[in-house]
Amino acid sequence: MVTEPSRRSSARRLARDRAPRDKGGKTGTRGPVLRILRLICALAAFASPLPALAQNSRLDEILRRGVLRVGTTGDYRPFTALDKATGAYSGFDIDLARSLADALGVKLEFEATSWPNLARDFEAGAFDIAMGGVSVTLDRAKKGFFSAPYMREGKTPIARCGDKDRYATLAEIDQPGVKVIANPGGTNERFDRAHLHAAEIVVYPDNLTIFDQIAKGDADLMITDASETRFQQKQHPGVLCAIHTDKPFDFAEKAYWMPLDPALKAFVDQWLHLSMENGAYAAIYTKWFE
Repeated sequence: MVTEPSRRSSARRLARDRAPRDKGGKTGTRGPVLRILRLICALAAFASPLPALAQNSRLDEILRRGVLRVGTTGDYRPFTALDKATGAYSGFDIDLARSLADALGVKLEFEATSWPNLARDFEAGAFDIAMGGVSVTLDRAKKGFFSAPYMREGKTPIARCGDKDRYATLAEIDQPGVKVIANPGGTNERFDRAHLHAAEIVVYPDNLTIFDQIAKGDADLMITDASETRFQQKQHPGVLCAIHTDKPFDFAEKAYWMPLDPALKAFVDQWLHLSMENGAYAAIYTKWFE
């Protein structure tokens, strides 16, 4: 017969045998604690490169360099225009580029690019951010981040003010005898050829004087980005009128294009948000579009 004290003694031995032991053979919690500490150290080793990644962000590079490099084409009014005589840039996005540089506390440099070479220059790191009427596209989004959109876009007509009520719809535009002018090879010509079949499409090569052809009567209208029609209406007051810019025929957005750097995107988005809330963006918009 096993007595009660014997049972208690056996239970104590069993519990002692199952308890974790440290290297000295004594029971305790040191063994599990050591294993947890080793796991924490291992995880910390994997995490150690993270500070290095943050230090190498494009935002940090800009701040250390003290210069923001903006890529721009200089040929798309009112967003960006280059005065070849003086080498000076002007435009809606040029003013906003200056505002962004001020917010960063750095100097501003413009890097010349072109629409055919924009993606190549972007991937080569020729600039920190592309500004100047850049449209959001999925192909560009594969290569870099876009800021929050700052302008809703779309194709819409501009015509002589006396004819503005005649060309409100594509059906009204696409009629025999209607001359629609377009710059060659761009999205305007592609839109016209996709949607117009009865109207005459007149391709005109000079972007600087193309709207003058409508004013003179050599063409009836042009279908282009709503922002451009608003600007040209301002340049030709009482002569050319933009038509339903708030309801364009299609949808597009403009934004700023930058490398895949979360820190830089976060700063640009915050700057843009504050500019829109504190009136700075509205003042620049009024200067160029109203």
